[in-house]
Amino acid sequence: MTVVVTDAAWFDLLTIVRTIALESPRRAESFLEELYLSCEEIGGMPSAYPLLPERAKAGIRRKVHGNYLIFFRVIENVVQILRILHGARDYDPILFPEG
Repeated sequence: MTVVVTDAAWFDLLTIVRTIALESPRRAESFLEELYLSCEEIGGMPSAYPLLPERAKAGIRRKVHGNYLIFFRVIENVVQILRILHGARDYDPILFPEG
């Protein structure tokens, strides 16, 4: 399946990498590659990742990559990477601001 990273997810990715770069520019570069590859891997078998608990109707799934959660949905054979957030964040109001 084709994997498309939304603008919001790109912003998340760049923010994560910039934060890591403050401590270790080399690690930031390698982590960017790892996280991007992790997003691409979803296209191989997106249904292998769980739907969000209590939000199954929204069709949003998540993949864990270290301390980060990659949120995505599948629409017509396209995996849309919606957000990439630290696992400690309260993601519900970010993904569903309307409540």
